[in-house]
Amino acid sequence: MDIDTQDTWKPTAAPQAPGERPLPIRFTGSGSEYFRIWIVNLLLSIVTLSLYHPWAKVRRLRYFYGNTLVDGQALDFHGNPLKMLRGYLLVGVLVVCYSVAGQFSKVAAVVAVVIFAVVFPALLRASMQFRLANTSWRGLRFRFSGSLGGAYRAMLPLFVPTLLFAILGMEMTDPLHPPLWYFKAIGLVFLLAFVLAPLVWWNFKRYQHDHYGLGQWQTKLTMGPGSMYGLTFKVIGVMVLSGICVAVLAAILGALFAIVFGAAGFDKETFAQNRALMSVAIGLFVLAIYFFTLIVPVPYAMSRSQNLIWSNTQCAEVRFDSRLLFGPLTGLTVKNWLLMVVTLGLYFPFAAVSFYRMRVESITPQLGGDIDRLQAQAAAAGDASGDAAGDFFGIDIGL
Repeated sequence: MDIDTQDTWKPTAAPQAPGERPLPIRFTGSGSEYFRIWIVNLLLSIVTLSLYHPWAKVRRLRYFYGNTLVDGQALDFHGNPLKMLRGYLLVGVLVVCYSVAGQFSKVAAVVAVVIFAVVFPALLRASMQFRLANTSWRGLRFRFSGSLGGAYRAMLPLFVPTLLFAILGMEMTDPLHPPLWYFKAIGLVFLLAFVLAPLVWWNFKRYQHDHYGLGQWQTKLTMGPGSMYGLTFKVIGVMVLSGICVAVLAAILGALFAIVFGAAGFDKETFAQNRALMSVAIGLFVLAIYFFTLIVPVPYAMSRSQNLIWSNTQCAEVRFDSRLLFGPLTGLTVKNWLLMVVTLGLYFPFAAVSFYRMRVESITPQLGGDIDRLQAQAAAAGDASGDAAGDFFGIDIGL
């Protein structure tokens, strides 16, 4: 039996309205199968200095999509790696230009940030068009119908703190001795970024989920920004509580450590003679604290965010119900990280498969329309579902 198929978690049944039927999602892939794809992709990406990345992504997406069954029918990915290579190189050129500009002058760095901010929404839209237009189910291509103006409006709250950070960096003449006003300004910008973060995330998700389409169907996100702010406050509360618990545990372990080693006759001189060993021990202890501080808040945020967004996504014919449970996701996260540490990262493909399976199988589309009529309408209209739009640069930045 493949190691990643031993997870016994199953999503709870989603409630159904009269006239609806569920379209269960099942993932049939295995970690051992994906390991062979992953290791070849990794080696070829290293040998080609990452130029193989588009081919690696196509192989990965075809494997995951081809093993994702929606109502017994598999998804498929039709992306062309050569077209994706153009987009990959374009993004690479932008990143290099930004890095190089920062070496010449602060003004050039700010100009590079502005250029990237101007171009990024167009790249984002093209990426979503490409991904959806090259994904199909039951012979129908998905589509993304968001406008270019909508992409800029969705990203607008993100630009303000980004540009402020760039301008503040340009105004500071002595990086080694920054003035007091600089720290105050940076603090205010961080506060602004923190306040805007839930709005940015909601804006982005609304832009995505308002424009997913299949044939004549098009989804809409029905929640407002207040729901995202509510989730943010809950996540912060969980982070604070986790930090307190970890701090208390660290204090208890520290006290036990001192008692045990004191009883064994270790003194300050002995510790001073083994500074290297103690430095490693302290470093591992700090990493453990960091890990356990995040091990609860991250799965909590991920599960609650997925459930909130997908359970508020619907169209006239389909609604979605997401029941990703925090407990099983936390357990899977701990298991995956521990096994990746023990295997020096070789467990990663198994972790990716088990994580993907839990997330997608927790979502259940509830169908109130007629799939056969949808296919007939698409065939009569000669619907290519956005192929031409998705062909722009072949960009797929994974958002």
